[in-house]
Amino acid sequence: MRKTLRRFLPSRESLHRNRMLKPIAGWLEHHGNWRLSAQPVARGVALGLFFGFLIPVAQIVFAVIAALFLRANPPVAALATLVTNPFTFPFVYVLAHRIGKAVLEPVAGPIEVSAQQAASAAQVQAQAAAESVGGLLDWLTGIGAPLATGLLILAVGSAVVGYFAVLAIWRLNALSRLRRLRRLRAEAQ
Repeated sequence: MRKTLRRFLPSRESLHRNRMLKPIAGWLEHHGNWRLSAQPVARGVALGLFFGFLIPVAQIVFAVIAALFLRANPPVAALATLVTNPFTFPFVYVLAHRIGKAVLEPVAGPIEVSAQQAASAAQVQAQAAAESVGGLLDWLTGIGAPLATGLLILAVGSAVVGYFAVLAIWRLNALSRLRRLRRLRAEAQ
């Protein structure tokens, strides 16, 4: 696992050569953020997923800054933010809106609404939004609260799951290496 990660991560020498990072390269190295061990990598994944889902713009910057302060691996945090990209963005936002709507709206009893009534209600709402700025703002706030709630739930949930998944994978990988080493030692005797 470490070999795979090392292929994608920049080296310390490349940090010192980069003219934009040169003033803070020593500080980055001093905090031990570049270690490829379970805890920094798991924290990096958690921060990347959190900011990847929560913030639509400049998520990499926020994830890297948080990684520096929380002793996580910054490149891993930056890489994990790519969970939301132009291809997954629409699906994530639709899922977040549905989750937020399910959480915010109280569960009502079964109400039967015909498809024609639902279509006419949607048409009236769309006309109201198109006719006035106030209607447009009402429409946006109607989408905004469930979307923000859903994004927060996705961000926190994915960060927790990502953190523990990395730790579990790391542990399974270590156990597998240990078993392989024991088997090789047993065969050598």
